[in-house]
Order: sequence, then structure tokens, then C-alpha cells
Amino acid sequence: MLTVYGEGRGFRVVWLLEEMGLPYRLRPVDMLAGVDNDPEFLAINPAGFIPALVDGDTVMVESIAIMEYLMARYGPTPLVPDARDPAFPAYQQFLHLGEAGLAASMFFVVVSKILAPEAEKDNWGARKAFETFESRRGIVARQLARSPYMAGDSFTAADISVTYALQFARRAGGVALSDAERAYVARTTAREAYARAMDSCQATKAWAESLGG
Repeated sequence: MLTVYGEGRGFRVVWLLEEMGLPYRLRPVDMLAGVDNDPEFLAINPAGFIPALVDGDTVMVESIAIMEYLMARYGPTPLVPDARDPAFPAYQQFLHLGEAGLAASMFFVVVSKILAPEAEKDNWGARKAFETFESRRGIVARQLARSPYMAGDSFTAADISVTYALQFARRAGGVALSDAERAYVARTTAREAYARAMDSCQATKAWAESLGG
């Protein structure tokens, strides 16, 4: 059985697994408590970050890479357009932009806001990271002006990637979503697979509920 280690960005992986109807086990990893006392997890990923996936002898880290692996290994799935489909370039772009442009940038904003000493919270690196987030967010806004989803008229794995990033920015970074972004997130999170993923990821669900959704 597939084993997913950790929530956080692991929520993307769990949501994808629910969309694809694949059986899995979610193994919690307490990042707040630290992973020094979690030798099982450190044996999987000595770098100590989440998520990680174990599929038999295969071990992977990085949420987007894991998603691509699962869709290639256990597909085909409508969550990824055919490479010859006109929607494929947008799909590919936004699948990766959701992490590389949005969530990764917002991570440095959030850790500065939460973990940095008071005198260091407003630092050059955090401000630059936020500028990067905002510039990539503009690309999402332009796409939403053209179509209801990142790759056009149909929901794909790119929407899992981008939705996670927007929700992370709102919940952890205090970013106010635009009307178009809120409508988009409402569409993507209305899916039954999203609800099942939230029920599976109890820590994520409790955190979201504590912040009002």
C-alpha cells in the first residue's frame, strides 16, 4: 500500500490519491515537535521535510514530483491532459507554479512571520519572497480571467497544486484572496475527493477549522 508521510504539502498528495481512488496510508509527522525523535521518518527522508511517499521499494519526496509519479505510474487519469492536448502546456505550467512560484515563496514569508525574532520579522528576504509570490499570483489571476480552471474548462492536478498554495497563503500568510480566487477555491474544494482528503488529514482539517475554514 502507498504510504504518505506528513500533511502540510502532503495534503496535495492525499487529495490526488482521493481523486484517483487509490488506497493509501497517511503516516503523521509532527514537524512542530521536530523530527529528531522520529527515526522511522528520518530513515525515509534524512533531510527531514514533508511529504514523503513510499511505494514498495520506491521512496520519493517533493509533493509535485510525487503527484507526477502517481499519475504516470497509476494512470491514465483525466487529472493530466494528454501531451498533445492544447490544455497540456497550461496544465504543466500551473502544476509547477503552484509550488515553485507560490507555495515555496510564501513559505519564507510565513516562517519569518511566525518563527523569526521580532526585530527580524520584516526582513529583506521575506519581502522579496512576498514580491515573488505576488508576481506569480498575477499569472494565476490572468488565467482565471480566461477559464474556470488552471488548464481550461476541466479540473486537473494543476488545480490541486494551485489551490493548496492559495489556501496556504490565506491561512498561514494572512493573504486576502480576490473575488476570483475565492470563487476558484470554492469550485475546487467543492469536490468530494477534497472533502475525503480533509477527513483523512485531521491536523489540516483542525487547523483550517480553527482559522474559520
